[in-house]
Amino acid sequence: MRNGILTSVAVLLLGSSAFAADLPVKAPVMAVEPVPVFTWTGFYLGVNAGYGWGSSDFNSGLKLDNQDGGLVGGQIGYNYQLANQIVLGAEADLQYSDLSDSATFDSGSSVSSKLRYFGTLRARLGYAFDTWLPYVTGGLAYGSNKVSFNYSTPVDESNTHVGYTVGGGLEYAFSQNISARVEYLYTDLGEETYVGRKVDVDFNTVRAGLNYRF
Repeated sequence: MRNGILTSVAVLLLGSSAFAADLPVKAPVMAVEPVPVFTWTGFYLGVNAGYGWGSSDFNSGLKLDNQDGGLVGGQIGYNYQLANQIVLGAEADLQYSDLSDSATFDSGSSVSSKLRYFGTLRARLGYAFDTWLPYVTGGLAYGSNKVSFNYSTPVDESNTHVGYTVGGGLEYAFSQNISARVEYLYTDLGEETYVGRKVDVDFNTVRAGLNYRF
């Protein structure tokens, strides 16, 4: 009888092993990587181009108010995005410009003014809607302006102006590294003296830019 019990136990064990071998093997669970959350935080470097228009006002009463032309340049900056979607930033840019205007008098003499380059150092404040970033901006501005007096004896003089700029823009990120934007700035460079005449320079710019974000 004991032999019969042992035989039955052996049969049951062998049968259980065979049944277990026939069961499907559960596939290992694959770890799912979390989708990265987009952030505006980081350094960036970019280029831009656009159009500007403004005026050079002489204290003698003359006003060259059709001073316009193209501009092209580059920018570098840094953004920091807070947890509540507010984006703080700082940016510096330098632009080559061709904003110019002139006036010719009945005597045949003329006066011209040309903004040769300008730059800004600005703070930025934006509110992020995921990959969209509307923002306002403002800060220091400077530029080099040239005035030419074409009288009996032509005289040219260039001066560096320092003033302020304010404006705003809208930026869109195509990816974590590439973004594009449009921006408007009003810039007042204040006045400087040219051959005894004070000249006040102010202008508006609209430009489009492309940034590479690190």
